[in-house]
Amino acid sequence: MVYDKANELAKLLKESDEFREYKTTKEKAFENDTTASLIKEYHKLQLAAQAAMVSGKKDDETLQRLQKIGELLQLNQDASAFLFAEYRLNRVVSDIYKIIAEAIDVDLGALEE
Repeated sequence: MVYDKANELAKLLKESDEFREYKTTKEKAFENDTTASLIKEYHKLQLAAQAAMVSGKKDDETLQRLQKIGELLQLNQDASAFLFAEYRLNRVVSDIYKIIAEAIDVDLGALEE
């Protein structure tokens, strides 16, 4: 029963405006190899910066590189549209996690922004 509902939710997410926009903007942004490489590097740097924060360390070099690549990506309309769509989809998924966690009294504090 629970897995059936999870599969139903997955189907609804795939049909959502947020996912459709994410998929469309991703395809467009990743058509250009340079843009695709910059987005991949941006995501790697985001993970590294988050890992440093969780471990209590500050990685200024990673943060500077992340900022510079972020600025470059903002200038690219396709990359910028993709990153905003990605953020909106992640926000929906995060909200769903929170709803589920509250329903079963699980602390997801580490996942909160």
